[in-house]
Amino acid sequence: MSLLVTGSIGIDTVKTPHGVSEQCLGGSSIYFSMAASFFAPVRFVGVVGDDCPFDLPEVFKGRDVDLGGLEVRAGSKTFVWHGTYQENMNDRTTDHVELNVLAEAPPKVPGAFQDSQFVFLANTAPALQLELLGQVAESKFVAADTMNLWIEDPGHLPALKELLQKIDCLVINDDEAKLLAGHSNLIKAAEDILAMGPEVVIIKKGESGSLMCNRDGRRFLLPAYPATEVNDPTGAGDSFAGGFLGYLAETGRTDFDTLKLALAYGTVVASFTIADFSLDGLTGATRTDIDNRLEALRHLTSF
Repeated sequence: MSLLVTGSIGIDTVKTPHGVSEQCLGGSSIYFSMAASFFAPVRFVGVVGDDCPFDLPEVFKGRDVDLGGLEVRAGSKTFVWHGTYQENMNDRTTDHVELNVLAEAPPKVPGAFQDSQFVFLANTAPALQLELLGQVAESKFVAADTMNLWIEDPGHLPALKELLQKIDCLVINDDEAKLLAGHSNLIKAAEDILAMGPEVVIIKKGESGSLMCNRDGRRFLLPAYPATEVNDPTGAGDSFAGGFLGYLAETGRTDFDTLKLALAYGTVVASFTIADFSLDGLTGATRTDIDNRLEALRHLTSF
């Protein structure tokens, strides 16, 4: 079924203990689309400035990613992010950021995309996520990401709470979940977030895996794939979301058992992303590689 993503496209410079990648392609919609394209056709909505150095049609060549929603905005500059990861690969500092085109009006969702059944609103200002969601007809399943900036800022929090009432699933990391709910206990935090509106909340815990809860009281806990190569964690969360939503769009189902398998696929796809810089870990993988790693994860977690 149709899957739409809207989010950032960035010019990244990433430093980790394993190397440096300068002026590389990044952004939430980029990682999501590459990950989701292993499972289902992707409808891409995003905006760059006319300074963008990347040939996105070439980047996605051979993959079912429709770039009909890509806007190249004359006179604007592309989003820029520089970050450094510490030795443990969990702690990250933002060294430099230029919002540029992300501080402007969001791109328009093409008419041909407005009937999308699955939608992912990658991390950006909640008001922009609401505006983009308002351009899509009633969908089967809408998921969104957010971050501490929007939770902590009283100017953005009301729009975030409004968004939570209009989506089916929130994807959030553990620190952000605690911040949003005001609880240090993740189960209680998940329950409080569910009370804010979504049917499902997924809490990412980095190398400790993920927790999924729904409003019916069902819970699912999954460890991360035990990756031996971790060179660049950038984009892992968006790749996780891409694998998760991509599998849901492939099956067309959203029952809890399907959500559990989708979560496992998201976990596995993210393990390929972190193996290399930028998109190299994903572009070097195949669907067979992903399925084989999923079976390995299944064996590791069964008892």
